[in-house]
Amino acid sequence: MELVILIATILNFCLLLFFLVNSKSNQKESSDMTERLGRFEVSITKSMNQEFDGLKEKIEDKLTQIDHRVNERLDQNFEKTNQTFTNVLERLSKIDEAQKKIEGLSTDIVSLQSILTDKKSRGIFGEVNLKHILVNVFGEKNDKLYELQCTLPNHTIADCVLYAPEPLGTIAIDSKFPLENYQMMVDKKLSQAERAMHEKQFKLDVKKHIDAISSKYIIDGVTADQAIMFLPAEAIFAEMNAYHNDLIDYAYKKHVWITSPTTLISTLSVIQMIIKNIERDQYTSIIHEELNKLGLEFSRYKERWDKLAKSIQTVNKDVESVYITTEKIQKKFDIINQVDVSQMEGREIEEKDYVH
Repeated sequence: MELVILIATILNFCLLLFFLVNSKSNQKESSDMTERLGRFEVSITKSMNQEFDGLKEKIEDKLTQIDHRVNERLDQNFEKTNQTFTNVLERLSKIDEAQKKIEGLSTDIVSLQSILTDKKSRGIFGEVNLKHILVNVFGEKNDKLYELQCTLPNHTIADCVLYAPEPLGTIAIDSKFPLENYQMMVDKKLSQAERAMHEKQFKLDVKKHIDAISSKYIIDGVTADQAIMFLPAEAIFAEMNAYHNDLIDYAYKKHVWITSPTTLISTLSVIQMIIKNIERDQYTSIIHEELNKLGLEFSRYKERWDKLAKSIQTVNKDVESVYITTEKIQKKFDIINQVDVSQMEGREIEEKDYVH
């Protein structure tokens, strides 16, 4: 708009000059007019250079602002993506650390007879051992995965409730330690009849524990249809699996899993791997979502850059057109400067000599 006004002003000035020349002014006035015309030419040239410089600065400022905005959005999206990757690596590092602690866990129980003198001591030992395994597998106070001494809706208290992912669901774990009759059953100093009697009593103790766990810790609609009986002694677990398969079959019928420290660690490790895979899938979906958002931002950036490129091309064409017009006007001014006003008196100057 400013360029149009400027060109109109120049044309008006040329018309004014035309009329002034035709008015047959005296030579002094013509000389003054030529001097004014020269000053006007210098002023116009200076003004147009200033306009071009201003236009160039505006274009450069606009491009700089756009570049800053694009870089800012890219930095934000890359920062979010890097944070997600960092969180994934941190969780994997914690899981690896827990696995190393499990590998260093000792499962040997030394001098049970001297340490565990009564049922209460054995119960405390089993609960502590169970807690130690859970902490090493899942971490300290991980309420989302397990809860110690949990009260169930039927007002019974389980040593631990494990919140496993579906289809396992909520699983109760209770520690049992049938030690007295086991020790008598394997004592070579006793007679065969005495050992057989204690073996029978040992089986009754184990079945009693299985029945208690099945009736107390398997609740329809609340827990899973299975529960875990934790034996904190590898020797008792090995004895049952080697020589008393009827107890294992009985436990299966009652939907009770019998585990030792080693097998419980294996069971929990499998659950841990399932949870880890679920977490990886969650982080993968988050990363995929962030990458999709980043792709959309790149698409918007390309679309806006294409529009800006077209605008810049249009501005370049306009600048070239103005430059061509300026060159033509400059040439006209040069012709006017070369005209001898004294020789033009009485001569009619055609308008087409000044207007392109």
